[in-house]
Amino acid sequence: MWRSFASVLAESRRATRNRLRKLIARSWLLSRYHYRWHGHVLPGRPSEPVWYLAYGSNMHHSAFRERRRMRPTEWRVGCVRGYRLRFNLEGRPPGKAAPANICPDPDGEVWGVLYRITRRELLRLDSTEGVPGRHYRHVLVPAVDTDGNMVTAVTYSAIGKDTDGTPSFRYISLLREGARVHGLPETWVQYLDSVKHAE
Repeated sequence: MWRSFASVLAESRRATRNRLRKLIARSWLLSRYHYRWHGHVLPGRPSEPVWYLAYGSNMHHSAFRERRRMRPTEWRVGCVRGYRLRFNLEGRPPGKAAPANICPDPDGEVWGVLYRITRRELLRLDSTEGVPGRHYRHVLVPAVDTDGNMVTAVTYSAIGKDTDGTPSFRYISLLREGARVHGLPETWVQYLDSVKHAE
């Protein structure tokens, strides 16, 4: 009885936070104050274009365009050097899901999809990823597309656990399918195929 009440209360708090984030994301001015409150800066204007690097489930059409309602004007395959893909964050349910994260690694590289979106869309994306908050933060990274063009992209990174967990089968499938559909290098697709998932 007590556990069910506690879980209902926790779910209610989470739902309230999500509604508040969505409400704040509708106002650029409120969002500036909200970001400043959390020690972040919300630069630029709402209509200004920005490159966003997706390396997790946002590579998949159903997550990025359908669920999060993003409308990129352009997309490219991109690579960021000096980072490594990890699954060291706690997901839900705890112990059975580990979302993707990138961590500094001088010898590493991470492949993903570069989307060109507006800052307002990035703000809406932030609200779905819990930014600003306790976990993910914006990181500006120099990304190179397959033609050798360099762009500065915004992506997400968090301080994770020392050891990696296992992503859920559903989650890692989104990464694998998104990588294949967007034409990421076969070596990266094989790496994603080799990631063990929770049962």
